Amino acid sequence: MNSMERRLNELRSAGTYRVLPINEGPCEALIHFQGRPIINLTSNNYLGFANHPRLKEAAKKAIDRYGVGAGAVRTIVGNMTIHEQLDQAVAAFKREEAAVVFQSGYACNMGAIQAIADTGDLIISDELNHASIIDGVRLSKADKAVYRHSDMVDLERILQERRTQYRDVLIITDGVFSMDGDLAKLPEIVHLAKKYGALTYVDDAHGSGVLGESGRGTVDHFGLHGQVDFIIGTLSKAIGAVGGYVCGSKATREWLLHRGRPILFSTSLMPAAAAAVMEAFQMLQESSEYTNRLWENARFFKQKLVEKGFDIGHSETPITPIMIGEEAKTMAFSKRLLERGVFVSGIVFPTVPLGKARVRCMVSALHDQEMLRQAADILADVAKELDIL
Repeated sequence: MNSMERRLNELRSAGTYRVLPINEGPCEALIHFQGRPIINLTSNNYLGFANHPRLKEAAKKAIDRYGVGAGAVRTIVGNMTIHEQLDQAVAAFKREEAAVVFQSGYACNMGAIQAIADTGDLIISDELNHASIIDGVRLSKADKAVYRHSDMVDLERILQERRTQYRDVLIITDGVFSMDGDLAKLPEIVHLAKKYGALTYVDDAHGSGVLGESGRGTVDHFGLHGQVDFIIGTLSKAIGAVGGYVCGSKATREWLLHRGRPILFSTSLMPAAAAAVMEAFQMLQESSEYTNRLWENARFFKQKLVEKGFDIGHSETPITPIMIGEEAKTMAFSKRLLERGVFVSGIVFPTVPLGKARVRCMVSALHDQEMLRQAADILADVAKELDIL
């Protein structure tokens, strides 16, 4: 038996082996697996933009003008007019000085962190930051420290003990923590950064399109424009397409165009995706109906789950975990729910710590209350069947 087979058998024995599901159509509130409709409670398509007619039409027009691919990295001939327009559109929407778009949110953190923090610097990172942040920090030549999740006393302790030893100190946090749905204590982080002369870096992947005025994100939600040095977000969740961005100063944008390795060594974003993203931002600026509906649905669904007796943790956003604990039971719960017509993804180690397994429910603006009521009923039935409730 080779090492890969041995490791796969270990997953099977632990009950955490999974077979990739195959969605047979677009990402909607109802998706189709093996020819039957399933209530989708597991995507990041918060606003329903992934299959929106306006985004699709914009993408088609861009293909007709620019083709399906950029053909090169941005530093050669892959920097098309539409990429420059997209950078400007992101900066304008986020109300920041400048922006630069990467091929994905993951690529942003992998590319930006190592370009920003170098030898002689210190990175201080929240212990529950996303895997892309963890990987980006690993790539940096800076020293590293981790503070307890959203613990401002612990963050200040590190700053007190170590700030004077380094040239620059970069505090990194998620804006919205994707496994629990809680918000970073951003005002307190900004305060400490100012007090100790540190830089701030916020990954707003799950805040963009969700929080703030018309979905402008966590920084807007807290009224901190101009006070956060680096704002990162994705274009693949609420915005509905693909890509990621870094907002900050004009100097930041220029530096990342010179030193952001995904920009230097990977073909730039597909023109169709760039056009779809700009259309999404236009729609958000025209109306708050999408974000309003998202939050109405999220509040309704959370209330139904609490009434059923579920532990949904301390979520402050549409991300709604159902805490279970046991890894194998969590995966069995997810599997049985799919059989009953509800897709809720099981989240187990190493995505979350051992003993903290949960299913994570992701409500969108596409759902209606009857659909969410039906899903809550099925969740409760299966939970009782498996002795979770």
